[in-house]
Amino acid sequence: MNFGLNQPNMMLPERHISFVEVNVTVDIYSNHRQQEIINALRKAGGSLRVQALARELDVTEETVRRNLKKLARNGIVEKVHGGALLTEQEDEGDFRQRMAVNPAAKQVIAKHVASLIQNGSSLFLDVGSTTSYIADALRGHEDLLVVTNSVSVAYKLSMRNNNRVYMAGGELRAHDGGAFNRHAMEFANNFKTDFAILSAAGINDDDGFVLFDLDEAEFSRVIINNARTCIIAADSSKFQRKAPITVCDPSKIQMLVTERQPPADLLAATQKWGVETVVTG
Repeated sequence: MNFGLNQPNMMLPERHISFVEVNVTVDIYSNHRQQEIINALRKAGGSLRVQALARELDVTEETVRRNLKKLARNGIVEKVHGGALLTEQEDEGDFRQRMAVNPAAKQVIAKHVASLIQNGSSLFLDVGSTTSYIADALRGHEDLLVVTNSVSVAYKLSMRNNNRVYMAGGELRAHDGGAFNRHAMEFANNFKTDFAILSAAGINDDDGFVLFDLDEAEFSRVIINNARTCIIAADSSKFQRKAPITVCDPSKIQMLVTERQPPADLLAATQKWGVETVVTG
């Protein structure tokens, strides 16, 4: 049996890149600097001295130290004598850690994605940190039919505004509160939704949209096949990032919503795939 609203397909504009003006009361610039530091540390293999970071980013050493202090408080880096060490492993870290990375960008992305969703729509939201911000942005919507395997999303959108929230069952993973077993996928496969709103660990012009976790990829494929419009919501830290598992043929995705324009090679790839890129910053 299938659930969901039988609404016409959403018509996307005939363009490959859009720029959307948004206003949020968050210090985007400060967070952007922290993301640049994270990217520089990744590029250098995980560690750099403060002087090298200052040269790489063309900022003062004091600016680097101030932002390293904030990153250290969030557990993203470890401050060592004269420098910093990236604490992230070759995965995305736990959910709380991911929520603390690049929140300003994720909020502006969330605001735009929420603007695409009309009251009464049916949608799937996955376990990503960006999709959790999108759930926050959807709290003012009414009569939504929400399918999710994320306890965070279910909590934020249930018991409000006449929404109907369906939570995939099974054991919730300790690090992100997501359900991914066979029963959860079978449950999700019952639904046909207007939108699938998904996250990605990386987006690169070789592999498309990628993840570190096979269970997440398999779950995403079920959702993508059952949704009329598929949207990837990902901040610019994911650009050209590699991960071992390709989510799907990238041409199955209709829209990428992000806060900064992708680099030329990646933008050309999204155009080739037929993915509209919406830049919210």
